[in-house]
Amino acid sequence: MADRLAALARAVMRWWLPFKERERAKALEAAFETIKDQAIKSEQRGYKASLTDFNIALYFLIAERDIQCLKIDALTHPNEWKRKLCTRVILLTIHEWDADKVSGSALRNALDSMGASDNVRAEAIEALRAVRIVQRKARKEFGLLRNATIAHRDVDALIQYRAISNLKTEEVFRMAAEFYAGARRYVDVIPKLIAESGTMPALLRQWLESNREQN
Repeated sequence: MADRLAALARAVMRWWLPFKERERAKALEAAFETIKDQAIKSEQRGYKASLTDFNIALYFLIAERDIQCLKIDALTHPNEWKRKLCTRVILLTIHEWDADKVSGSALRNALDSMGASDNVRAEAIEALRAVRIVQRKARKEFGLLRNATIAHRDVDALIQYRAISNLKTEEVFRMAAEFYAGARRYVDVIPKLIAESGTMPALLRQWLESNREQN
C-alpha cells in the first residue's frame, strides 16, 4: 500500500513539478545568459577583476543548471534506478564543485583591484564560505557513495549495489538545497559587484593592470 501511495505521489509530482519549476528555470537561464555575456565582455576588454567575479558566478550557475535538469527525474521518474542515478549525478556535481580552485586568492585579488567596499567584499566572501561548508558536509556524509557508485566505482559490485540501494534521495536534496542557498547568495551579490567594478576608477585600475601584464 505504501509503495502504491508513493508511486501515485511521484506521478502527481511529475505532472506538477514542471509547472512549479518553470519560472525558476526561466530565471536561472536568464541569469546564466546575462552573466555569461558579461564574462565574455570582461574577457575581451581585459578587465581581469570583473572577469574573476563573473567567472565564479558562472561556475555556480552551470552547476545549478545541471542540477535543475536532473531534479525532476531524481524526484519523480517512475523507474527507481533512474531516480537514483540522477540523484547520484546531483551529488557528484555538488561534491566536485571546487570553490577553492575557482576562487581562492583570485576573488580577494579581484575585490582589491576593483576597490570593492567592505560590505560587498564581506557578502561575496561569506557566500563562498557558506558553499565550502556545504561541500565539506557532502564529502563527509556522502564520500563513500560518491567513490563507490559514480566517481570511481568500487570494483566490488556488491558494495556499489548496496550503496545505491541505501541511497536516500531526500538527504541528497537537503544538501542540494543548502548548496543552492550559498550559490544564490553569491549570485545576488553580482549586481553590487557590477556597480562597483563599473566605476571609472575601478575600470581604470583594471585597464592599467591588464596593460602591465601585457608589457
